[in-house]
Amino acid sequence: MKKILYVAAAAMFLIAGCKGNGATQPAENAPAQAVGSSDIAFVQVEAVLAQSDLFQSEGAALQEKTKKAQEGWAKKERDLQSKAAQLQEKYQKGLITTANAQSEQEKIQRQIANYQSVAQKEAQTLDEENYVFTNRAQDLIHRAVQELNADKKYKLILNATSLVDADSLLDITPLVLAKVNELYAADKKADKE
Repeated sequence: MKKILYVAAAAMFLIAGCKGNGATQPAENAPAQAVGSSDIAFVQVEAVLAQSDLFQSEGAALQEKTKKAQEGWAKKERDLQSKAAQLQEKYQKGLITTANAQSEQEKIQRQIANYQSVAQKEAQTLDEENYVFTNRAQDLIHRAVQELNADKKYKLILNATSLVDADSLLDITPLVLAKVNELYAADKKADKE
């Protein structure tokens, strides 16, 4: 009995398999749907960002502004640390009274608190400006790629950051850069109007 059930089950699987294979197998004469080399492209996003008119006009200025702010914060911190060290030295040498030392220390602590508050607000403003700049850059790149691939010529467009090896013919970075610059110019013109 077990043999008959086993043979019947095997026969059903074979019949079902043949019906499924016949319906899903492509005809022998039909061409395979392989992805061709022109269907794939890659973009060096960092290069587009670094060379774009957006970065040249706004990104570089934002970087310089951030660098100056960081240098200013570091200088202010050094100055306050120096004041605290000088106060400590004067007190240890007995050049000022304990009451004067405490008064000066409280004054320095208020300066530190004020500095930290101002620096925090400046940092938040810079973070927000960097966030807006990054979003604008990403939006321009996304729109550029969308416009370049409006005809769906590419089935796959990769960011070259994680690319190990590829034919340079697949690199559409110059096209994306030109389109990003074109879109940036159009956005600037629209903002002026």
